Amino acid sequence: MAKNPSPWDDNDNFDNPWADNNVPPKNIKPFKPKKTAEINFKWWWAVAVVFLLWLASGFYQVQPNEEAVVLRFGAYHETTPPGLHYHLPYPIETMRKVNITQERSINLGIQEAQLASAATFTESHMLTGDENIVDINLTIVWRVEDARDYVFNMQNPDQTVRVAAQSVLREIVGQSQMMPIISGDRGKVEDETKAELQKVLDEYGAGIRIIRVKLQKADPPKQVVDAFNEVQRAKADMERFKNEAEAYRNEIVPKAHGEAAQRLQNAEAYKQTVVNKAQGEADRFMSVYEAYRSGRDVTIKRLYLEAMEQVLGNSDKIIIDSGAKNGVVPYLPLDKLTNKGGN
Repeated sequence: MAKNPSPWDDNDNFDNPWADNNVPPKNIKPFKPKKTAEINFKWWWAVAVVFLLWLASGFYQVQPNEEAVVLRFGAYHETTPPGLHYHLPYPIETMRKVNITQERSINLGIQEAQLASAATFTESHMLTGDENIVDINLTIVWRVEDARDYVFNMQNPDQTVRVAAQSVLREIVGQSQMMPIISGDRGKVEDETKAELQKVLDEYGAGIRIIRVKLQKADPPKQVVDAFNEVQRAKADMERFKNEAEAYRNEIVPKAHGEAAQRLQNAEAYKQTVVNKAQGEADRFMSVYEAYRSGRDVTIKRLYLEAMEQVLGNSDKIIIDSGAKNGVVPYLPLDKLTNKGGN
């Protein structure tokens, strides 16, 4: 039986303890030290892969409805349009995408009105210029116009737009009368609110564009709505009576004017008739007078005969001149002479 050598024995077989057997055990592999160059190669290869992946992380895609704001060490660097772009990887540069076509909306007064009870006033109740309270629900639609200003100057865009809109709306309502806001002059309030709100946001440098402003509701508070409706009905009746009176006036006045014009025309015609008749009588008298002056006896006789003809023409008596040379005709139809115009 062979003796197992000790590793501390001073012999030539220290490096190979299985020299006597010449066959190592099957479950034990001989130790082979790795080369330093091979280890360094694999380490640099891993570093290169990680570096390439780090560089590749700088590629980014911007959609057609977006703009990307690139930050270099937290400061603004550039704004990139839609498409494939590259920026230096984190932490050197970072990127924030902003949707510039999406329309966002904010409703003022709706949620407050739903949560409030009938005995409380909310932020939707505003005081008008004539010291009345009006309940207003307003919808504001906006979108991002400048991605850079939107990213750097807006921490909470919805809250900023909401607060600014409430301030502007209260100012405009406070300078307006209640009835125009409620009865139909809402377009003026909407246009003024949109213009003034856009001015405020531009002063903030918000990078936001107001698309439209719409008054969803403008009513008196629930606490006084019944009394207000009564007042409205009374005013509606007043307008109705006023319109009826105006219609009656429009009917009577033209008719009276027409009758007055007709009477004036009749009077003018009567005037012309009387004047013309008087003028004719005067001319006739003057012609007779001129004839009288030229032939006195003839004129007197002619006037006498005309007068007698007029007087005797209406008489039933028949006068026969017995001194006439020819005398009485043999047949004289006296009955026909007396029955003038008869059969």
